[in-house]
Amino acid sequence: MARPLSKVAPDWWDYTTLDPELLADAARLTPDDLLGLSRPGFRVVFYDTLEDFYLAEALEYINAWRQSTDDNPAGICGPIGPTEQLPLVARLVNELDLDVRRAHFWGMDEWVGDDGRPVPPDHPLSFARADRELCFDRIRPELRMPDDHLHFPIGDLEAYSRSYDEIRCVVMQGGQGEVKHWAFNDPPRRVAPWTDEPPPAAEYRKLKTRVTDLHPMTIIQNARTSGGGQVAMVPTRAATVGPVETFKAEKVSIWQAGSHDNPFGQRLTALMIAKRLADAAVPMSLLADHPNVQFNYYRHGLGTVAAEMH
Repeated sequence: MARPLSKVAPDWWDYTTLDPELLADAARLTPDDLLGLSRPGFRVVFYDTLEDFYLAEALEYINAWRQSTDDNPAGICGPIGPTEQLPLVARLVNELDLDVRRAHFWGMDEWVGDDGRPVPPDHPLSFARADRELCFDRIRPELRMPDDHLHFPIGDLEAYSRSYDEIRCVVMQGGQGEVKHWAFNDPPRRVAPWTDEPPPAAEYRKLKTRVTDLHPMTIIQNARTSGGGQVAMVPTRAATVGPVETFKAEKVSIWQAGSHDNPFGQRLTALMIAKRLADAAVPMSLLADHPNVQFNYYRHGLGTVAAEMH
């Protein structure tokens, strides 16, 4: 029997096509239940203040960069959502006089314009621009890594993908969007041969860094969080790191402060990863098969899953 159509975008797969019992189980989870989902290979961590939350996220940069040497280059792959950690990273590097010239950084994704090319740095939504302005341009020049140690998914995407074999990715960070993606690994379209069921998880995990179409939910979310609701300014395609590169990272660390996904979504993906329920309609759930995943929550951003009239 075919799974139901999405309630959001019938031509796409997404979490609204899941078994209603699974959705109900996720909605019932309390914060204590979330902590109890930790298992070998999957850890749930809470932070009681936003200061502690973003400092812990920034320290993952510092810890990764400290491991990089000329003989064993290493780095971190970081998100744009959230961004609050980025100025903290620069401040820590400067205050600690930490020489990160041997370290590496990967940007996770970048918008692609109507011409099929990544948007230029002067685009108001450019991720590379945000990384530089919020972090790297703030690091003192004598401590800063050279430009060729900053890897963005623009230009030669095959070279970007190969860099994960040439440089050790100590940790790949991510946020979680309302469509349950990391980077722009959105659910796929509902097209043949996957009209009755989404592609198997193993098939989705074959995806490398690529240019991909964005789920309508992602476009609307980014307009809300980054463009004041101006949907027309948000591109409909993006270049994104893929599951292939993600599974080469030694650790995947997901940061959820409650501003990018809702209370229900923050619960659903943790439950699916804990129970090893990998489903391509919920891309984040594919991390169930990664050996070292950590979900980081701002406790007060978890909210509740209940009917409230506003």
